[in-house]
Amino acid sequence: MGPARGFAPLSLLAVFAACAPAAAPPGPAAVPRSDTVPAGSALPPVPVVRGPLDIRVVYPGPSVRVAARDSSFLYGSVGSGDAMLTINGAPARVWPNGAWLAWLALPPDSLMRFHLVARTPRDTATLEYAVARAGWVQPRTEGLWLDTLSLTPRGRVWWPATEYLTLAARASEGAVLRLRLPDGTVLPLTPGDAEEPVPDAQRAFDRDADRLIAPMRRDRYTAVLRGRAVGPDPGPPLPPRGGSPLAMGPVADSAWATLEAIRGADTIRARWPLQLALLDTLPVMARLDDDTTGAGGTDGLTPGRALPGGTYLWFFPAGTQARVSGRVNGDLRLRLSPSAEGWVSAAEALPVPGEDAIPAVVGSVTMAPEQDRVRVRIPLGRRVPFAISETERELTLRLYDAVGDVNWIRYGAQDSLVRQIAWDQPAPRQVTLEFELSRPLWGYQTRWQGTDLVLEIRRPPRLDKGHPLRGRLIALDPGHPPAGATGPTGLREAEANLAIALELRGLLEEDGAGVLLTRTTDAPLDLWPRIDLAERGGAEILVSIHNNALPDGVNPFTHNGTSVYYNQPRSVSLARAIQDALLRRLRLRDLGIGRGDLALVRPTWMPSVLTEGLFIMMPDQEAALRSPQGRRLYAEAIRDGLRRFLRDRAGAGP
Repeated sequence: MGPARGFAPLSLLAVFAACAPAAAPPGPAAVPRSDTVPAGSALPPVPVVRGPLDIRVVYPGPSVRVAARDSSFLYGSVGSGDAMLTINGAPARVWPNGAWLAWLALPPDSLMRFHLVARTPRDTATLEYAVARAGWVQPRTEGLWLDTLSLTPRGRVWWPATEYLTLAARASEGAVLRLRLPDGTVLPLTPGDAEEPVPDAQRAFDRDADRLIAPMRRDRYTAVLRGRAVGPDPGPPLPPRGGSPLAMGPVADSAWATLEAIRGADTIRARWPLQLALLDTLPVMARLDDDTTGAGGTDGLTPGRALPGGTYLWFFPAGTQARVSGRVNGDLRLRLSPSAEGWVSAAEALPVPGEDAIPAVVGSVTMAPEQDRVRVRIPLGRRVPFAISETERELTLRLYDAVGDVNWIRYGAQDSLVRQIAWDQPAPRQVTLEFELSRPLWGYQTRWQGTDLVLEIRRPPRLDKGHPLRGRLIALDPGHPPAGATGPTGLREAEANLAIALELRGLLEEDGAGVLLTRTTDAPLDLWPRIDLAERGGAEILVSIHNNALPDGVNPFTHNGTSVYYNQPRSVSLARAIQDALLRRLRLRDLGIGRGDLALVRPTWMPSVLTEGLFIMMPDQEAALRSPQGRRLYAEAIRDGLRRFLRDRAGAGP
């Protein structure tokens, strides 16, 4: 993947989520005042500021479109800690330094207007503030309606002639919907119940189960289509240069399918913007390459997903080849094996002419122990897709579109890391190789060498239980810029993250560790160069330091706290160790550890975690991040967690 791909390890404020119905904002006597952190928090007190009134809204900013249904948060500062603030008549809490945070009912409009009034014994100030709203729909009338934006699929689609394709639309309850194809065929759409979707961000971060209950709707209509082309020809699924389909010239209206919604004497007609072509019976093969322009600066991996727009599941090295089984706009579906399919970006695929899709043959496997790794060579004859899964002491390599002919497995010189290798053919065109390890897995990496797949299993470092950090090389990543959250008084997350990392570097060096910092200045740095620096530098652990914010529609007064994220199973114990240490040092609410599809925790060469120690959107926690005491508490907690993780691993030998 290229340097900007994927879900960056941003503060959660960068994820916009709709919310379930929320209560009205609190009355004057119920403004949240003391429950933002548990009693006994170790954070330093918020400093007192007295100054002239100056109402500022930090979030949502002028260019933000708030994605929440009926309630969300606003925050900023008023310049003086003794001010009283109301927003649309509802009171908002003001902290001693003049920072404020409010949880409010949202005006029912696509452009929401807020009237802010701040008062001190000395002065009064007002501000009119407008905020755009994402995804807000005017309440439906009783008459006939058809939501043309709901028509799916739309755009350019290539689909097998033998496979059903589901068509869906939203329209008035009780309407009759039918799709009229250009040849005169009429396809009826069937009404059905559908649960209103709850955004993933809300499901992940809102702990109120009642707010995750979605109402049922009876305005969804579906049909299935098989073996028919629809609309103008979209061209070949993979043009010779890869990337976007060929441009389309003028097309007559009669070439498009038309959707009709009918109720009583009323009828609405709309073009269905779909160009559906049937895939040829001959196989179309694709070669994956995340640098089709040859510009460089990529990691040589194309991520695969289980569904279009989903989270990453596979990472295919450049040169991997697979059969094309469908395409929906910019998403290409690959047939990995008869029982497995995955989706990749069509912009990272090139056609392979003349390929007959003969399965690869897995030949004899050889292993070569080296000082810092064990190198395993798997001959295949073709660069097929593969996946790797792990447990604490086992790696499983699954090779797709392959058959096994593993006559020999040669271990090489005697070695203490890989106990044994076993192979199996669990399904047609799938071969598995299982590597049993004598010690907990530390890391691995893969690469193509010709048509041989080379798997390198990293040897765990030699650890001193009494001085676990001595001699270790730790990569510290101060998250952002670009992007990142901003606190109510204007502290940027990138500034706070760097200050914590610099403090932590000194603590780790005092313990005898070497430290790699992915950045030491405020200059923007993309994601892939951060990972590349850690891997090329030989880092044994990677910690990405962040501070949190919430998606729209999640109440910050009840959902702030401390959390740590991982991606690879081997990093779970590291995440738990650092989370426990953060809780002991900061004494904030425990939001637990979580698995996240975050770029900085996806590397496989070392254990890696991403910390979200404090919520920079909370005024008292932003104030702590401004203070040397608060930053040192955060840094000491990560140091403590690293000590514990390494000490535990030192005792986990054969």
